[in-house]
Amino acid sequence: MADSPLRTLRDVATLRATTAAARAKGHTVGLVPTMGALHDGHLSLVRAAKQRCDLVIASLFVNPKQFAPNEDFGRYPRDEAGDAAMLAQAGCDLLYAPGAEIMYPEGFATTVEVTDVSRPLEGESRPHFFGGVATVVTKLLLQCLPDCGFFGEKDYQQLLVIKKLARDLDIPTEIVGCPTMRESDGLAMSSRNAYLSPEERRIAARLNLVLHDAIKEARAGEAIAEAEAEAARHLLAAGFSRIDYVAMRDAETLAPISALSRPARIFAAAWLGKTRLIDNMEV
Repeated sequence: MADSPLRTLRDVATLRATTAAARAKGHTVGLVPTMGALHDGHLSLVRAAKQRCDLVIASLFVNPKQFAPNEDFGRYPRDEAGDAAMLAQAGCDLLYAPGAEIMYPEGFATTVEVTDVSRPLEGESRPHFFGGVATVVTKLLLQCLPDCGFFGEKDYQQLLVIKKLARDLDIPTEIVGCPTMRESDGLAMSSRNAYLSPEERRIAARLNLVLHDAIKEARAGEAIAEAEAEAARHLLAAGFSRIDYVAMRDAETLAPISALSRPARIFAAAWLGKTRLIDNMEV
């Protein structure tokens, strides 16, 4: 876009030439992958990247491979100009916004699959999802070859998947997890929050509170399974229409746990009308 407030690159060759020139000067490169519809959670990743790297690149690509046919790819919010303005204000140096023909050219036939940490939780509810995420993130990391890639802990399972693929495929990028950013009432920031009606938005704030209560109960000695089940009941009573899962899991492997004997996290995915919200936090 000619009037973009941020220099915008569209193709791999220009991206690689730009990052190669930066590295030739001894500069470090940070990448913040996004699907646009930016909020302060994304901008916090840019700010974290600015603290660590000399050149900060944000990518913007709404990835069709991580949406199932019945999901919201068509209505996912898109505003490249607005996103570019926000990125520029946050201190981002470059925007990489490739089209689908760059990311998935004709004849594209490769999928990256991480088979362990991708299978529970989101992997059960959205079995197509992590194959799409792992494939596009692998491409972005190889296209840019950043020193560091920055991802939010709000999508904690996704963060584990990306750390695993970078390690397994010897991609020379440090994957940096950054804390979840929350609204004033505790709701985790998400592009999909824009879908919520005012009444749904009011109910959505209960998700964070219910998870905190479940953590308190588990720490006080309540059985893990009962704390999970009670949290799901409270969410339904608060007005959530469907619960995909509420689960306490090992923080590294996502294996089920029966006691708080090692680092753990609680995860939830719940629906308000047509909007699916996820959250997690340290137990």
